[in-house]
Amino acid sequence: MLYHLLYPLHTIISAFNVFRYITFRTIYATVTALLISLFLGPWVIRKLRGYQIGQYIRDDGPATHTKKTGTPTMGGLLILFAIIVATLLWSDLSNFFVWTVLLVTVSYGIIGFLDDYLMQARKHSKGLTVKSKFLMQMGIGLLAGWLLYRCPEFDTHISIPFLKGMKPHLGWAYIPFAAFIIVGTSNAVNLTDGLDGLAIGPVTVAAATYVLLSYVTGHATIADYLQIQYVPGSGELAVMCGAIVGAGMGFLWYNTYPAQIFMGDVGSLPLGGILGTVAVMTKHEILLILVGGIFVIEALSVIFQVAFFKVSNGHRIFRMAPIHHHFELKGWPEPKVIVRFWIIAILLGLLSLSTLKLR
Repeated sequence: MLYHLLYPLHTIISAFNVFRYITFRTIYATVTALLISLFLGPWVIRKLRGYQIGQYIRDDGPATHTKKTGTPTMGGLLILFAIIVATLLWSDLSNFFVWTVLLVTVSYGIIGFLDDYLMQARKHSKGLTVKSKFLMQMGIGLLAGWLLYRCPEFDTHISIPFLKGMKPHLGWAYIPFAAFIIVGTSNAVNLTDGLDGLAIGPVTVAAATYVLLSYVTGHATIADYLQIQYVPGSGELAVMCGAIVGAGMGFLWYNTYPAQIFMGDVGSLPLGGILGTVAVMTKHEILLILVGGIFVIEALSVIFQVAFFKVSNGHRIFRMAPIHHHFELKGWPEPKVIVRFWIIAILLGLLSLSTLKLR
């Protein structure tokens, strides 16, 4: 919005020329989202407490988590509000990719909201059924994949890290492939959201990584130099990723241990959906496995645990899944699990960026 309002004035006041730069708008989208989260955080917490919207803890979870019962949840509404406002203020709103990601953001936010609302209505830790949630997520994922498939500025090659000369062409199969990435990332972030600040930390790191990946993918000269696929217009996604970084840092101020507020599914589902969609749009779909390595590990720990339990007549690989609960039951204090996972997330982000220079 500000881009469209103020940049045209650069012919009169040269200072407004800065609005043409994605880097400038990314920085201020980050700051805007951060300030929104910080200043609205206490008000949101009070409102959630006033409406008695508290967390319901799983009966089969670690016993130490029972003390978290009643902590205000659905704080993801604050995150989404900060991201959407900052994106609308600082992005080029004529950009197709921005609106597609916003579509996924709002749609997954609605799914998460319904899930959280049903938990509150039923006063139980279960909301939507797994099947209904998955079908809704897949429907939105397929829609996003179809929109990209129909976009003239987007092609259906996929990029493979370390093998820049190999770019398989999927054609129409790119639609379900994109949906798989979006839905998988959304659910992986949702599974990670089990400890205070555990999910929002790696989400913020992954978003910061995609700030740079979006920028270089959308810059013809840099993309050619790095021998990565150039996607016209994808650089504008850096602004939205910056908004995620700002909103994430602001939310973490209140979500850090001991948490004053939880994000709930209304936060975790759309945040994962955004990361998956941006990864697809920037042609770094496979690299997301490394960028979001924490989410991959969390999701695989659940898959392996369930599969092994079924084939081994009730035996388990981990003491509890997702894997962060395993470390809790081994005696690690919750803050230690959280910070160590953050450190791993930062390391994975740096390793992901290093692949840009590897042939």
